[in-house]
Amino acid sequence: MASNPSSLEAPWVVRRYKEASWGTPGLLRSLAARRAPCPQLQSLRSEDSRRLSPAAQEGRGPVTGAGRGKNQTKDQPPSGPVPGSAGGREAELRQARMVVPSLKLQDLIEEIRGAKTQAQEREVIQKECAHIRASFRDGDPLHRHRQLAKLLYVHMLGYPAHFGQMECLKLIASPRFTDKRVGYLGAMLLLDERQDAHLLITNSIKNDLSQGIQAVQGLALCTLSTVGSAEMCRDLATEVEKLLLQPSSYVRKKAVLTAVHMIRKVPELSSIFLPPCAQLLHERHHGILLGTITLITELCERSPAALKHFRKVVPQLVQIFRTLVTTGYSTEHSISGVSDPFLQVQILRLLRILGRNHEESSETMNDLLAQVATNTDTSRNAGNAVLFETVLTIMDTHSAAGLRVLAVNILGRFLLNNDKNIRYVALTSLLRMVQSDHSAVQRHRPTVVECLREPDASLSRRALELSLALVNSSNVRAMIQELQSFLESCPPDLRADCASGILLAAERFAPTKRWHIDTILRVLTTAGTHVRDDAVANLTQLIGGAQELHAYSVRRLYSALAEDISQQPLVQVAAWCIGEYGDLLLEGSCEETEPLQVEEKEVLALLEKVLQSHMSLPATRGYALTALMKLSTRLRGDSNRIRQVVSIYGSCVDVELQQRAVEYNTLFRKYDHMRAAILEKMPLVERGGTQDEEAKESKEAQLSEAALVSTEPQASRLLDLLDLLDGTSGAAQPPPPLEPSPGGTLVHLLDLPCASPAPASIPNLRVFEREGLQLNLSFVRPPETPALLLITVTAVNTSGADVTHFVCQAAVPKSFQLQLQAPSGDTVPAQGGLPVTQLLRILNPNKAPLRLKLRLTYSHFGQSVREVFEVNNVPAETWQ
Repeated sequence: MASNPSSLEAPWVVRRYKEASWGTPGLLRSLAARRAPCPQLQSLRSEDSRRLSPAAQEGRGPVTGAGRGKNQTKDQPPSGPVPGSAGGREAELRQARMVVPSLKLQDLIEEIRGAKTQAQEREVIQKECAHIRASFRDGDPLHRHRQLAKLLYVHMLGYPAHFGQMECLKLIASPRFTDKRVGYLGAMLLLDERQDAHLLITNSIKNDLSQGIQAVQGLALCTLSTVGSAEMCRDLATEVEKLLLQPSSYVRKKAVLTAVHMIRKVPELSSIFLPPCAQLLHERHHGILLGTITLITELCERSPAALKHFRKVVPQLVQIFRTLVTTGYSTEHSISGVSDPFLQVQILRLLRILGRNHEESSETMNDLLAQVATNTDTSRNAGNAVLFETVLTIMDTHSAAGLRVLAVNILGRFLLNNDKNIRYVALTSLLRMVQSDHSAVQRHRPTVVECLREPDASLSRRALELSLALVNSSNVRAMIQELQSFLESCPPDLRADCASGILLAAERFAPTKRWHIDTILRVLTTAGTHVRDDAVANLTQLIGGAQELHAYSVRRLYSALAEDISQQPLVQVAAWCIGEYGDLLLEGSCEETEPLQVEEKEVLALLEKVLQSHMSLPATRGYALTALMKLSTRLRGDSNRIRQVVSIYGSCVDVELQQRAVEYNTLFRKYDHMRAAILEKMPLVERGGTQDEEAKESKEAQLSEAALVSTEPQASRLLDLLDLLDGTSGAAQPPPPLEPSPGGTLVHLLDLPCASPAPASIPNLRVFEREGLQLNLSFVRPPETPALLLITVTAVNTSGADVTHFVCQAAVPKSFQLQLQAPSGDTVPAQGGLPVTQLLRILNPNKAPLRLKLRLTYSHFGQSVREVFEVNNVPAETWQ
C-alpha cells in the first residue's frame, strides 16, 4: 500500500526507512531509540500511517493497533509527527483536510438547511469558507469554479464573500466555458462600481465580445449590463453597437438591453445607437422589438436630438401598435385575451414622450388612442394596465377635447373597480387632471366622495385631496357637508388635513358670513385639537368683522362651550367672544337662534370651570381670565366674585397668567375709574376687502414687475411735488410721472387728508437655478391689508428641452397662513418661452420674519427631478 519510492526525492535515511517499513524493522527501532529528528522522515511516517489505516482514510480518528502494517510491531514508535517540528504542522494541516473533506455544493446546501440553529449554520459556513480559502491559496485551476460556486451560495445567504473577487477575474480569463460561466456570475454578484476590481474585467469582456461564440457573448453582455460603470460603457460602446446588427437574435436581444444600460449611465453615447434603432424597429422577434422600444424611450428622455430624430417614426410606431391590436403578435405573449400587453404599454409610453408638446405627432396618434380606449377589455388586469397607459398618454399630449373627456370617464370607471390598486391610480390621475379638466372631473364627484369611506388609509387620503380640489363656489355647501361628515369618522392621522382643508375651502368659497361661522364652529367642535394654530385668530377676526352676527355667534359659542370644554381652540374662541359680547348673551334678543335664557352666575361659573379644568392649556386660561375681567364692565351685577377669582391667580405658577392677574388686580385697586374705558370692546377688524378685490389683486400680482412697481396714488405724487411730506419720504427717488385723468385727480385731491404714501417696491429674489430652469419670487403687499403678502413664483426655462410635470409646493411656519393658487401651467417651454407663474397668498398677522420651504418636482431631459430647499433670505420689506 506504500507509494512508489522512486517517485520521492529523499536522503538515504528516508530510503532506509522505506526499506524498514517493507521488512527491516531493526533500522527503524535504532532510529527511534536515537530520537533523531528528521522532518521528511516524520512527514513520510504520517503519510504511510494514513495509507495503512482505514480509520484515517474514513476520517474517524488516529491510527490504532489494528491499523498497523503487517511488518509494524508494537515496539515501533507512534506514527504521528514529532510535536513542534515544521513538518509536523504541515502534516497536521494535511491530516485535518483529509479528516474533514471539502463538501460539494449540493452537500453544502443540505447541511446548511439541516442546521437547527443559527450557530450551527455559522459553524458549517465558517468551516467551508476555510476550505475555500485554502483551495484558492493552493491555486487549483480544475476545481476553482466549484469552490467559487459554493462561495456564491454563501454570499446569497448574507455572509461575507469578498475574498472571491479576484477568483472571479481568473475564471473570466479562463478559456473554458464552465469557468467563464461561474466567473461572470460571481462578477455580477460580488463586484460593483464602488470597487476598483470591476475595471479589471474590461479587457476580458472586450475579448469575449469579439469572439463568435454566442454563449460567451451573452455572458459578457449580461455582466456589462449589470455592473458596467461609466468608464466601462465608454470603452465598450463600439463593440456593443456592432453586436446590435448581428444575425443571431439571441445576441441582438442582449446587446439591446446592454445599450439601454449604457444610455442610462452615459447619455452622451446616444449618437452611437441612433442608426441601429431605426433598423431594429422592423424586427419580428418579440424580445428584440420590446428592447428596442425601451432603448428609444431612454434615448428620447435623455437627448433632445434623439427626441427630434424619433418623432419621424411616430407613424411607424402607430402602425406597429395597430397590427399588434388587430392581428396580434404571437399567441404565446397574449395574457388574458390581451395581445402582448407589455409591448403595448411600452409603445404607449414612447408615444407619450414623442407627442408631448408636439401637435403633429399628437394628431397622428389620436385615432389610435381613441381606438384603444374604446375597444380594450377591462375585465382583466392586463387590459386595465393598457387603458391606464392610454389615459396617461392622452393627458400628456395635445389630444382633442373629446378624447380627454373619454380619458376622465375611463378613470371614473376605475373608481368603481374592486381592486384597490386600480382605484388608487385612478384617484391619483384625477388629481393631476383636476386643474386642466375641472368640469370633466366634476362629473365623478359622487364616486370620489364615496371613496372617502374606504377603510384603506392611502385611498381615503387620495380621495380627501381630490375632494378638496373639487370644491368651488357652486358646490361648496354640498362638498363641505360631505367633508364634515367624513371628519367625524375619519382616522386620526387624516383629521388635521381634513380640518385644515375644510377651513381653507370655507374661507375661499363661503357664500355668507353666517355659513362661514357655522362651518368653522362645527370643525372646532368635531376636531378642534387638530386644526392649525391660526384657526382661533381667523375665527375671532371673522366674528369681529361681522357686526350683525355678534349676538348669534356668542350664543352659538356659549352653547358649544357648555357642552364640551375639551376642544381647546373652541374654548379659546368662546371665551374671547363671551368676554367681548357677554352683554348680548344676557339680553336674549337674537331672532336667528332659539330663545336662550342665561344668567350672570351661569356665565361666570362656566368660565371658572374652564380656569379650573385640568384640560385647559395656559393660553386657554389666559383667554378665560381676560373674559372674566371684561365681563366686570359688561355685567350689571356685583364684580366682587370676579375680583376674588382674579386675585387667586395672582400667585399662579404660570408666569404669564400670574402677570395678567396681578395687572388686573392693580386695575381694580388703583385704576378702577379707568377700568371701563380700558376694557372696551375691540374695534372692528378690517378684513382686506371683498373676494372680487382679492381676485383682482391675484390677477395683478401675476403681471410683470414693471406693472407692479407703479402703484402709488396720484395724491401722494402731488404731495411729493409740493414737498409736504417728511424728510425720509422726500428723499426717496420720485417715480416717473404719469398722465392722470381729470376726474381721478379731482377725487384724489378731495381725499388728500386720508391719503398715505405708497409702499416701497420690494426687490425680486431668485431662489433656484439648475440646468437652465430659474425660479424667481416677486413680492407685493397691498396697502389696505399690510398683513397680506402676495408672492408670484415665476419659472423660466432657458435650456433646449421643455420642463414637464412642473409642480411647485410651499410650506410656511404655523404662525402664517398660506394659500396656493393654481399655476398657469405644468410645462415650462424651452428657449425662454412663456413662463409658468403661480400666486402664493401669505397672511402674517404677527409680522414675523418670513421663512419658506419650497419643493419642486418636474421632468427635464427625460429625468425626474425633485428639489427641496428653504428660502431664508426673504427681503425684510415683506414683513416689517
